[in-house]
Amino acid sequence: MRIDPASRNKQEKAACGSIAGGSRTVRIGVLANTTWYLFNFRLNLLRALRDAGYQAIAIGPVDGYESQIEAAGFRHVVWSVKQTGTHPLDELGCVNSLRRILKSERLDALLSYTPKGNIYAALAARQSHIPVIANVSGLGQAFIRHSPLTWLVRGLYWLTFRRLPWVFFQNREDMAWFVRQRLVNRDKIECLPGSGVDIRRFIPAPGVPHADASALPFVFLMAARLLWDKGIGEYVEAARRIRRTHPATRFQLLGFLDSQHGGSVSRTVLESWTAEGVVEYLGATDDVLPFLHAADCVVLPSYREGMPRILLEAASVAKPVIAADSPGCRDALVDGVTGLLCKPRDSSDLADRMLSMLSMPPETRREMGRQGRLRMQACFDENHVLARYLAVLRRVTAHPDLVGAEAERISLLEQNIALQQENKL
Repeated sequence: MRIDPASRNKQEKAACGSIAGGSRTVRIGVLANTTWYLFNFRLNLLRALRDAGYQAIAIGPVDGYESQIEAAGFRHVVWSVKQTGTHPLDELGCVNSLRRILKSERLDALLSYTPKGNIYAALAARQSHIPVIANVSGLGQAFIRHSPLTWLVRGLYWLTFRRLPWVFFQNREDMAWFVRQRLVNRDKIECLPGSGVDIRRFIPAPGVPHADASALPFVFLMAARLLWDKGIGEYVEAARRIRRTHPATRFQLLGFLDSQHGGSVSRTVLESWTAEGVVEYLGATDDVLPFLHAADCVVLPSYREGMPRILLEAASVAKPVIAADSPGCRDALVDGVTGLLCKPRDSSDLADRMLSMLSMPPETRREMGRQGRLRMQACFDENHVLARYLAVLRRVTAHPDLVGAEAERISLLEQNIALQQENKL
């Protein structure tokens, strides 16, 4: 959508705060290659920026979620980009389009997400000298399936990331890889606890857990985009094996079917699974909480992640989890304490771990869930992440009007992080 200047000024005055002190509002862009991602994963960051006195602007393509961003009180600027596009001329056009957006929006800093968003933001900002703070939430499909694209992406990281003022990573393995490859300045990087989790929203459901009632079937839930790299094939094969001896057990699948993605499960395959009765497909949702509450165990056998938010949310509501022993996934749980790890790309080992979970006494699973909740409270509170963003922005924008109430707020948040880190499990 196009926003005329008068309408934009009206929205800015109504929806955006300003830094105290009389100077113009510090403008922060938050960018990803889907607006769906911004709405589902970065809305609280946009709110935190606004609460801190910044003007927060969401930048992403038209995909049906821009109206929800605007309904939350934020401007949405359209960036024409395809999530899976690879044609050189089209991709160059995406970079040039973003360069024009950065110039017209007069941003003071840009927060970028997703591999394409990170690289293109760094390329587009080079001439305008706008500081880009990137967040590496996983290396992406190019590094799961090695191809000539892998070397191209690595070269683009080398070209762009060494110049960035700050780069956040979501797990230490990805951060160590970037350092070994000399793609980043080791003095300007930091590992966050993923995106964190909203522990005040994701709370355990009241009452007795579902599987404690012996008459009810045990429910496994896998919530992810329907991509093969998420381990969906292994999950389905493990379900087939378990159903031979535990036919009443339910295996649910929740997530968006992206038919345009080259690594997506096809609708034909998905329909064959549901016709077979091996899994129940629940569709896609913007609110995973009721599905987490209804499940007994959450499963994610993904080949590689940054820090899978679904595992953090599951632990926060006190559900035991099963995940692949792969980068990112293994950091989201403590094996044998808050959940179980399985071998990556191994449906047989996954089935063994799921059978182990199924055969545990209910009180053992409850204790796993309790320990998971405690770990989320101590180490993965979303406020940790928001505080670090505010602190880095304070340095990068170097705005003198941040010395007042906001500086005090940041200091209190940082003190809270330190206190909680001392008590982490």
